[in-house]
Amino acid sequence: MPQFSNKKLILLLVGTIFLVALISFSLRDRQNASLPEQFIKDTVGFAQSLVAKPANYITGIFNDINSLLNTYEENQRLKMRLEDFAVLQAEVNTLQSENKSLQELVDKQDSLREYDPLKATVIARNPDQWEEKIILNKGSSHGVKLNMAVMTANGLIGKISLVTPFTSEVELLHSNNPNNRVSAIIQGKKEDVFGLLEGYDVERNELILKRIDSNFKINEGEKVVTSGLGGIFPKGILIGEVTEVTTDDYGLTKMAYVKPAADFSMVEDVVIAKRTAVTVDGSDGTGTNEDLTNGTKNETTNEGE
Repeated sequence: MPQFSNKKLILLLVGTIFLVALISFSLRDRQNASLPEQFIKDTVGFAQSLVAKPANYITGIFNDINSLLNTYEENQRLKMRLEDFAVLQAEVNTLQSENKSLQELVDKQDSLREYDPLKATVIARNPDQWEEKIILNKGSSHGVKLNMAVMTANGLIGKISLVTPFTSEVELLHSNNPNNRVSAIIQGKKEDVFGLLEGYDVERNELILKRIDSNFKINEGEKVVTSGLGGIFPKGILIGEVTEVTTDDYGLTKMAYVKPAADFSMVEDVVIAKRTAVTVDGSDGTGTNEDLTNGTKNETTNEGE
């Protein structure tokens, strides 16, 4: 086994001490680098700059090409959207023109959709008529009248059936009253289909829409809204959606089951619709309409018959 001489051992120890001292000197916190460090850092930095500049240049070229391609594709998509927008704008202009012409033709002053909302709160609910009627904290002194439509944020729930100076009673849509009818529209994909909401299926917990023309195709999931033609309910109030379509007892017309959009069991805050166009006296089948705008009298068919 070779033996180290004293001279070599001393040189090894001195070299180790020098290396440790150099490492400690390099690792301490300093504001200025030593000359060897400056030389090494500058040399490495210069070499890195020589390599980085061409690499960055080439990378920039590829990025520019990629951006140009993305810009071209985005430009094509925008052109297509502009073409679609132009077609849509033309259709809108045509519809606006036709709508204006029709309004001038019939001298239409009021819209079936227009109404003044009156907020109210449910203050009572008779346990014997829990599924049929609710009591509100607004009455005739607040402008409430018979047969005004009542709705929640989700959809239609019924109409005013009794009014006192400071309270009013609401007959809900799923009551057992056979005279509680609503003229409705099924919003189909191609065209709207009219029907009459009359009845409630207790087992299914759904409304029954009858007198639907058998020539029309109705799909499950289509929305059902008020038509506004009965004179009581404003047009366009959501009632629910179709869950099943079948034929009536005589097979002449179709019948649809409608899942209500509103939750009748959890009603707290409601909106009473004070129509600005017409109101109907729901006491008989040929009620008198009172035009709230000009005070004229007209005859109509009662929606709540």
